[in-house]
Amino acid sequence: MTETIAATAVTGNARGTPDRVPIGTIVETDIAARLDRLPWGRFHTLVVLALGITWVLDGLEVTLAGTLIGALMESPTLRFTATDIGLATSAYLAGAVLGAVGFGWLTDRLGRKKLFFITLATYLAATTATGLSWDIWSFCLFRFLTGAGIGGEYTAVNSTIQELIPARARGWVNLAINGTFWLGAAAGSFASVVLLNKDIIDPQTGWRVAFFIGGGIGLVILLLRSWIPESPRWLLTHGRIAEAEAVVAGIERRLKESGVAVPPPPAHLPTLKIRTRSHTPFTAVFRAMLVDYRVQTLVGLSLMMAQAFFYNGVYFTYGIILLKDFNVPSDHVGWYLLPFAAGNFLGPVILGRFFDSIGRRPMLAFTYGVSALLLAVVGLLFQQALLGPVGQTVAWMVVFFFASAAASSAYLTVSETFPLEVRALAIAVFYAIGTGIGGVIGPWLFGALIDTGSRTNVFYGYLIGVALLAVAAAVGGIWGVAAEGKSLEEVAKPLASVE
Repeated sequence: MTETIAATAVTGNARGTPDRVPIGTIVETDIAARLDRLPWGRFHTLVVLALGITWVLDGLEVTLAGTLIGALMESPTLRFTATDIGLATSAYLAGAVLGAVGFGWLTDRLGRKKLFFITLATYLAATTATGLSWDIWSFCLFRFLTGAGIGGEYTAVNSTIQELIPARARGWVNLAINGTFWLGAAAGSFASVVLLNKDIIDPQTGWRVAFFIGGGIGLVILLLRSWIPESPRWLLTHGRIAEAEAVVAGIERRLKESGVAVPPPPAHLPTLKIRTRSHTPFTAVFRAMLVDYRVQTLVGLSLMMAQAFFYNGVYFTYGIILLKDFNVPSDHVGWYLLPFAAGNFLGPVILGRFFDSIGRRPMLAFTYGVSALLLAVVGLLFQQALLGPVGQTVAWMVVFFFASAAASSAYLTVSETFPLEVRALAIAVFYAIGTGIGGVIGPWLFGALIDTGSRTNVFYGYLIGVALLAVAAAVGGIWGVAAEGKSLEEVAKPLASVE
């Protein structure tokens, strides 16, 4: 007979609960319910800041790469073409794909906390090395490694945030955090304006310094993350009962010490029985994604592929369009991306709350559908040359106000609709497939279309994005999961759960 141990709602080894139970032991726990019932406090805010900075870094990285296009093309050492820029962008995204899968697998196996330190260190070293590049191949290699670090961050950080944030705020928090990508984009745009100003610094030195900035920020973030605990949900599945209890009790204590009124737990909180395991076999992972949760897999793939192609294709190459079609000086490109970034940041922040109140499915259909419609209109305006650089930027601001919320909701969807044991790997797989198909192809395709010198050809690329967004709107609206206000365990029971 298998032993069942109760993980109680108090700290320590209550009822004789050992520090670490044998693999295969059934544990009955109310820890998930305790986490979801907590009021918002300083702890949650700090978690969001320390982990959400990942998206700021990603925004900084891709914007720097986009706004430094002129300097890279004019560099006597590098002499990049538009095709080279597309290749370097694709290298970054390919690294993100492989990094997400590799680090995602390790995140589910070794824990959330270890991996968000390892992935950040990878990013830190690689982005610094990018500033030392000497040709297209070294640049692509370092961008590949930088992407690997960022891809791993997406999986480790997304899963950690989902498992620590109360259910009632999970939707808005997730969208708002993903929206901070655009704070990094704004910072990158401003930094490029300064670092490409010939009156301040030689642009051929400035573009190298720009990549060193990310490395410096990474060092600060390593310190900020030192106090974040391991996910109690992950600890439970691996038999580390006392640690899980201590983490939850510690969170409750921090909230009380910061002046938050933490209500006593109800007499009968919902409990869950889990059979502890050392790891989840790949067969169980693939069965969950391809059989048990195949509808969620279809939804996740549709959402991720659409947003990846659209975003990476349009945004990563907008700097080239400003240079070649609107004759904007390379040191002025950053000014046009600043308002662009503002619209992208405000979208998830303003619309994110409706994913918790109106619901996931209606908002998926709305944000993806409106994005498709607006992309078609703005693409046609560009093809007809009816807008100048300012008008084109304002038009993109409107499009991406909705598209940014749609893209962020894709990460929310794939990170909350799969079981605990495969959550990080599921995020990684969807990110990898979506980015691999939509993201890697997008920048390369748009770079090649821009090189033809035909606005009509670029418009055809936009129409591909319109079709993908429209399909995603239909799929998300019909088959999306109504996860608003529900615990992660209610949305998708852990694979190790026992009836």
